[in-house]
Amino acid sequence: MASIGLINYATFMGTMIGIYGILALGLNVQWGVTGLFNAGIAGFFAVGAYLSALLTAPPSPERIMGWELPVVVGCLGAMAGAALIAWPIGRVCLRFRSDYLAIATIGVAEVIRLVLRTEESLSGGARGITGVPRPFGGFEYSLSQFAYFALVIAVLLLVYWALERQLAAPWGRMMKAIRDNEQAAAAMGKDIAKRRLEAFVLGAAVMGLAGALYVHFMRAITPEAIDPMISTFLVWIMLILGGSGNNRGAILGAVIVWLIWSMSEFVTDQLPADVATQAKYIRVFLIGLMLQLILRFRPEGLLPEESGQRTSYRSPPSSR
Repeated sequence: MASIGLINYATFMGTMIGIYGILALGLNVQWGVTGLFNAGIAGFFAVGAYLSALLTAPPSPERIMGWELPVVVGCLGAMAGAALIAWPIGRVCLRFRSDYLAIATIGVAEVIRLVLRTEESLSGGARGITGVPRPFGGFEYSLSQFAYFALVIAVLLLVYWALERQLAAPWGRMMKAIRDNEQAAAAMGKDIAKRRLEAFVLGAAVMGLAGALYVHFMRAITPEAIDPMISTFLVWIMLILGGSGNNRGAILGAVIVWLIWSMSEFVTDQLPADVATQAKYIRVFLIGLMLQLILRFRPEGLLPEESGQRTSYRSPPSSR
């Protein structure tokens, strides 16, 4: 029985690592490749999770929707919903300095959290949405866990493959050129605002997909699950640790950070109840300490972007 418990725990860990790996890949499209500072990852994650739940969960007299659609439709709807939220934000903010985008994404994420917490007819309020279907949910528990883990890893690899192909294509090289030297890219006739908007929307869609995979894994969603500490801060740490601009680095960062975050929680749960509550802050301390060490000794991350992938453009010489 103990071995089965360990296997189930390892499967749970692997599934969460896969989901956060997808989140980190979405952030890498925005920040690592394009230099767009998204501080509201939790908002796009929440939109994907709730929209997929509403599309696939059974109907309820207390809220709208509940259409019992296939999970695949829910995931596609989650990506589309997150992309639709990202489009007007990017349309307005990407023409200005990067701090405008950071402020806007924080604000939108908080508005989304507030709406999900208060609008019971839409999200179930504080009680959230339950009864969300999981693929392979009819299997025996351990087998269902493992099958869903395999599905998440397959989706992670598919997203990684698709993004690698896109970044190796002319579109990806153009995005890196805009990131490295915006003035030179503009002088070459590139539509900077349009290309940035494409990257921002694409990254948001990937984050929405991660939210959908999360809600179908948990089979329920509440506003408390959309914690900026976990859904935004940790994802940034994952990307910084693994290596911004490198998709493999983003996945590696997700593995390391989630293992530290979860194992420290496992250790603190073994402590007496009066100590465990305060000891939980050790997780935040460990993650913060790791961030400081990385920024001090290896600011480019564990798997930095390869030098050959970084585009270098010189500004055209001025004519006299």
